[in-house]
Amino acid sequence: MLRKNDAMRLVLTLLGLTALLGVCHGRTDCYGSVSRINTPGASCKTAKPEGLNYCGVQASKKIAERDLGSMNRYKALIKRAGEALCIEPALIAGIISRESHAGKVLKNGWGDNGNGFGLMQVDKRYHKIEGTWNGETHIRQGTRILIDMIKKIQRKFPRWTRDQQLKGGISAYNAGTGNVRSYDRMDIGTTHDDYSNDVVARAQYFKQNGY
Repeated sequence: MLRKNDAMRLVLTLLGLTALLGVCHGRTDCYGSVSRINTPGASCKTAKPEGLNYCGVQASKKIAERDLGSMNRYKALIKRAGEALCIEPALIAGIISRESHAGKVLKNGWGDNGNGFGLMQVDKRYHKIEGTWNGETHIRQGTRILIDMIKKIQRKFPRWTRDQQLKGGISAYNAGTGNVRSYDRMDIGTTHDDYSNDVVARAQYFKQNGY
């Protein structure tokens, strides 16, 4: 039988655990934040095929704005994946925008000449495909691949800040960790030489729009 003091201590312990779990649940900042990353945005090589006569952050934001309506169909799935894996949903949205325009350019869920699958364009040559092309299982798989890249960059560049490592992981998602040799030139060798810079700018836009 619990004595009064013991019962009180048990209640306080449970309350403390509840509060701690409340703080941990829903965190999305385990790997840094796109909000703190400076970026020049999209290169002209990315902007021109989109019909834009300007480049940079404004081009990235315009492309993301065009994708927002389609992206919102997957908003709940993206936010659940981000919260489950402790990474910003806005970043997931930024990659989805860059990889597939939120699915608008895919044919039956496939892109990249039939090699890239789904919203996040998981490459079938290197990964066993999981889930449907626009489902939460797929989004989680793509996000886990991204996190794996971030962790590899953390090990490769332990003196970089968390936000720098995050950006390096984004670049590696496109071209692999071996392509990331320095912070300032990490995008050289990625598609259009601007992958992480463009994705970060798009992610910043999505973050300002509820992601």
